[in-house]
Amino acid sequence: VQLQASGGGSVQAGGSLRLSCAASTLSFNAFNTAWFRQAPGKERVFVATLLQNSNNAYYNDAVKDRFTISRDNAKNMLFLQMNSLKPDDTATYYCAATKGGWVKLPSTYEYWGQGTLVTVSS
Repeated sequence: VQLQASGGGSVQAGGSLRLSCAASTLSFNAFNTAWFRQAPGKERVFVATLLQNSNNAYYNDAVKDRFTISRDNAKNMLFLQMNSLKPDDTATYYCAATKGGWVKLPSTYEYWGQGTLVTVSS
């Protein structure tokens, strides 16, 4: 199973980016999926999750109302729309998938993308 994240880049504060994650041999709809991020020298932290076979989504308070996680079942893609970006959002973003239940814990996830770097300048 391979997840491929893309869409990162450099943007000024207040701007937007859309991250994408593609999967081979894994159906996103059948897994709990999530985005995590890791800033340099810091731990990987939960950003957003979208539960399997539903549109139930949960967010880190730091991104709530600015970020939206979504899934295209027909294309088997996972997305993270990021609006009103702040310098504190600068990090490498990872998509992940799991059959587990503790969806906010990185250790729950069996499958990870390689990460895509988002840099937000002030």
